[in-house]
Amino acid sequence: MDIQVPDIGDFTDIPVVSVLVSVGDTVAAEDPLIELESDKATMEVPSPAAGVIKEIKVAEGDTVSMGTVIMVFEGAGAEEAAPAEAPAAAPPAAVAATGTASGAGDVHGEVVVLGSGPGGYTAAFRAADLGKKVVLIEKNPTLGGVCLNVGCIPSKALLHVAKVITEAEDMGAHGVSFAKPKIDLDELRSFKDSVVGQLTGGLTGLAKARKVTTVKGTGKFTGPNMIEVVEDGKVTTVSFDQCIIAAGSEPVHLPFLPHDDERVIDSTGALELKDIPKRMLVLGGGIIGLEMACVYDALGSKVTIVELMDQIIPGADKDIVKPLHSRIKGRYENILLKTKVTAMEAQKKGLKVTFEDAKGEVTTDTFDKVLVAVGRTPNGKKIDAEKAGVAVDERGFIAVDGQQRTGVNHIFAIGDLVGQPMLAHKAVHEGKVAAEVCAGHKRHFDAKLIPSVAYTDPEVAWCGVTETEAKAKGIKYEKGVFPWAASGKALSNGRSEGMTKLLFDPEDQRVIGGCIVGVNAGDLIAEVGLAIEMGADAVDLGHTIHAHPTLSETVNFAAEMFEGTITDLMPPKKKKR
Repeated sequence: MDIQVPDIGDFTDIPVVSVLVSVGDTVAAEDPLIELESDKATMEVPSPAAGVIKEIKVAEGDTVSMGTVIMVFEGAGAEEAAPAEAPAAAPPAAVAATGTASGAGDVHGEVVVLGSGPGGYTAAFRAADLGKKVVLIEKNPTLGGVCLNVGCIPSKALLHVAKVITEAEDMGAHGVSFAKPKIDLDELRSFKDSVVGQLTGGLTGLAKARKVTTVKGTGKFTGPNMIEVVEDGKVTTVSFDQCIIAAGSEPVHLPFLPHDDERVIDSTGALELKDIPKRMLVLGGGIIGLEMACVYDALGSKVTIVELMDQIIPGADKDIVKPLHSRIKGRYENILLKTKVTAMEAQKKGLKVTFEDAKGEVTTDTFDKVLVAVGRTPNGKKIDAEKAGVAVDERGFIAVDGQQRTGVNHIFAIGDLVGQPMLAHKAVHEGKVAAEVCAGHKRHFDAKLIPSVAYTDPEVAWCGVTETEAKAKGIKYEKGVFPWAASGKALSNGRSEGMTKLLFDPEDQRVIGGCIVGVNAGDLIAEVGLAIEMGADAVDLGHTIHAHPTLSETVNFAAEMFEGTITDLMPPKKKKR
C-alpha cells in the first residue's frame, strides 16, 4: 500500500525536515516515518500499521501536502493495510486510564478548563454563560496564555511601533523627512506591557463576573475525573464532571543549539526586548520569525533570515510572498533560502553559526543574537493525559471528533494540541463548540476555512484554497488578480507593491480561495473568508459597491478581473466556458 500524508490542516507544501526510516525497516503502528515543519509547528507522519518499508518517495527538503505519497509499505496483514486516511475518519481512540485518583477534589467544577489561552478562556466563559459551574486552571500568573502574554498581542504592539518607524522613513521619498528615532527600550517595553496588562486584567474581571473559579498552577491529570494543580509546592486537587483541555504549545527546541546561552532566544525572549543586537540571525522564515525580524529591523538591528525551503512563508503562494520578499531584501542584511544551520558555537564575541546551502557549500558567520523560530510543538505529552485515558500521539497531539471530544466521552480538547493550524482564532471557535456540547447543545466544528495572516510589512494573508494547493490536489480553478499598482488608495499610501488574488470554481464561479499581500491584508482577507462561507460568486463581489478609494476595492476589482468586467485595467481575455 501507499502511505500518504494525512490531513494536516489548512497547510500545503510543508517541507520535509527529516526522513526517520530506511528501506527495509520494520515499523510498528504509529511509529514516526517523516518529520515535517510548518511555519508554526513541527509534526511527524506516523505509520498507519505494522509492516515493512519497501520504498521511500521523499527526501529531506522536499515539500508535501495532504495526500502526497511518501512511502510504499507492505503491511503485516490485509486487515492492517487500510488506506492511510482511514484512521482520521474513525472516532478518536482512548487508552486505558493509568491514573487512580477519584472522588471529590479540593475544588470541583462541572466543567474544568485546563489552560486559559484564547481557546481556553473562551470555552470557560461560554460554558459559564450556559449555566455551568466552571473552573479555569492556568500555570502562569495571568490569564490569556501564550497569545495575550507572550505571543499575538505583545508582538502586534511592537509591530505597530515598527510600522510607525518604517513609515516615517518611507516618507523621505515623498519630501517629508524626520530625524532618526530615539529608542527608549524601557518606555517601549512599558507600552507593550501596558497593552498586555489591559487585556489580561480584563480577562480576570470577566472571569469574576461570570463566577468562574480560577486555580493557578501547573495542572496534570491523575485520574479520569481529577487534575492535580501544583504551584510553589502547594497542591490543589480539582475534580470535574467534564473537562476541556486547552494546554497549547511551546517553541520547538533544537538540541544542537546552545540554549543555555542568553543570546539564543525564542519568540518569548524576543518580546522581552532586553537589548537591540547589532546583528541578529532569525532561524526560520515562517510567520513568527518574520514578524520578529520586522520589529528588530525597525529598531536598528541588521537582520539575516535563514530558511530551509526555497521561499519565505512556505505555506503561502510564491506570487503572494514575492512583494514581501522584495521589500525586506532591500532592508535586511541577508535572506538565505534553501539553507540550513548545521552548528552553532557560543563564543565571547558572538554566536558562530555554520550554514550549509542546497549545493553543500559550507559558510560561517557570527551574530550578536539568534532568534529560533522554527515552529511550535503541542503540549499534549506534558499533562499526563494517559492517566485520564486520553490518547496522545508521538508528536504530542490529541485526536478529537467534530465536537472536539477525545476518545474519553467527557473530556474534550481544543487549540494547538488538536492539530494544525496552530492559530488563536481556530482555538476560539473550537472552544465555543466544546463548551456548548458540554452544555448539551448539538454543535460541530465545521468551518470551511481558517484564515492565516503574517503581520509583516507588507502583511500577507490567505484563506480557503491556495493556488499551490489547487495544483497539488488537481482542483480545477480560475483566478482573478488585481495589482495594487492600479489602486488609487495604495498609490496614495505610497505602498503599491500589493496584490489581491481570488480563486473561483469554474463550474459555478463561486469563490473558493483568496490571497492578499499589502498594507492591512490581514483585515481585508475577512471579506474573502465571508464570501467563501456564504457561497458568494464573482458577480456577488463584483456587484457589491465598495467605498472609493479604499484597499477593500481590490477584492471587488479582483472579482471583476475574473469576470472580465473591470474598467480600471484592461480586462483579461476570458476563456469560453
